[in-house]
Amino acid sequence: MLKKIYHFYRDGFRSMVLGRTLWKIILIKLAVLLVLANFVLPNYLNRNFTSDTQRAEHVIDNLTVSSKTNGNEH
Repeated sequence: MLKKIYHFYRDGFRSMVLGRTLWKIILIKLAVLLVLANFVLPNYLNRNFTSDTQRAEHVIDNLTVSSKTNGNEH
């Protein structure tokens, strides 16, 4: 069954010119996102807070602080 699915997609993409280019772009974007997510962007909340409640409170506090400092408070 998996072999049939593989052959179906392989034969379909073989005749596509634009499709190949689009798939290359998609794969490059995914690779960049994986690199950014794993190596560049810190996992700040999991590293600094031990429970979901602490993480939620931190996010709520920072959201309300940033809206107040931007002059959006009513």
